[in-house]
Amino acid sequence: MATKVQPVSEVKDPVSVPKDEAGLNKPQMKLIIAALIVAAGLMIHLMVSYSGVQALLLVIGLLLGYTLFHARFGFTSAFRRFMSVGNGKALRSHMVMLAVAVTLFAPILAFGLSFFDTGVSGYVAPVGVSVVVGAFLFGVGMQLGGGCASGTLYAVGGGRTVMIVTLLFFIVGSTIGAAHLPFWTEDLPAYQPVSLAETTGFGYGGAWLLSIAIFGLVAWLTLVIERRRSAPKMASVPSTKGWKRLFRGSWPLFAAAIALAVLNALTLMTRGSPWGVTSAFALWGSKVADFFGMDVASWAYWQGESAAALEASILTDSTTVLNFGVILGAFIASAAGGLFKFTRLTKGNVSAAVIGGLFMGYGARLAFGCNIGAYFGGIASFSLHGYIWGFMALAGTFLALYLRPLFGLSVPKPKDSFC
Repeated sequence: MATKVQPVSEVKDPVSVPKDEAGLNKPQMKLIIAALIVAAGLMIHLMVSYSGVQALLLVIGLLLGYTLFHARFGFTSAFRRFMSVGNGKALRSHMVMLAVAVTLFAPILAFGLSFFDTGVSGYVAPVGVSVVVGAFLFGVGMQLGGGCASGTLYAVGGGRTVMIVTLLFFIVGSTIGAAHLPFWTEDLPAYQPVSLAETTGFGYGGAWLLSIAIFGLVAWLTLVIERRRSAPKMASVPSTKGWKRLFRGSWPLFAAAIALAVLNALTLMTRGSPWGVTSAFALWGSKVADFFGMDVASWAYWQGESAAALEASILTDSTTVLNFGVILGAFIASAAGGLFKFTRLTKGNVSAAVIGGLFMGYGARLAFGCNIGAYFGGIASFSLHGYIWGFMALAGTFLALYLRPLFGLSVPKPKDSFC
């Protein structure tokens, strides 16, 4: 009989939780109200002290976190399921997300469409050793740390205690990566950024067609591999029906994929660049290092236009505001589902979280982004480095499959069913 795998890092304390008539946990109303008050207060503060743009970004962040948690939309688990047992359902949802994203990004980037006339530009980064090594390290790290960049944020919002450890060392790794970045980008081989739309001469129309063809090919290959390996199916997650599903229970992966693509496009039109996560981690860590007397301002990473960020409040940083929104949105979603509860820490999952967080933070800086900025945002922006990031993160995931058991973390087996 198939068994459901539940990694050590996700094991929760057995507590009797009140259920509703659909068998779902009852909403945690006190937590929901508290979160809404915090969100409203922060939004008002952003509007009064900073700008309407920052307030709008907080709303987008809230919606991103809410969507991620409700669908349990993962990048880490999608890569792990595919590499371990060949189940490609979650990867196919990635292809849907990317297809919708490039369809929206193409006219926005081509015509410079924005809400506040700030100008728009995608994430198109150089291709070199730094991207290859950084994405590989990130792939290993996210499998040990228990989540990717977005996954870490929404898991923290959902109450997974070990992910707080992952986040702390994610920040440390990002800060170290920022300090070391000149070595990786200037002293090692690298090539100029390659845009499928501009560098190749295809234009945005041609780049869109090529991208859709690539996504279709990847989706087809996952189906072929799934059949050949007789991959186990994903276990269903309890949910309700109709409009109540917006607030209670799980969302379909493909619906979440479309929602995330739309929200990323709205982010691009609001702040002039796509959704990102990890640049804020480098900022937070650098500010802490500066507070303790390190000469952070002398780092090449913080020269030029970036220098002002060190002196300003973190709430002037749009990525920070988005991150806060994701955490709060996931918190609201988990409380609405009656699921918010701190989880147990073990020696194994804490050790894995420390190493995983460091690898992800360091790797993200080297690779010009994480699963959001490089993979999602890069591919949506028609950047070649986004595809290389995805391939190398899969390679890192493959290695991590052999490392996870050393920390007591599970790996899906061919006869297992899983969420």
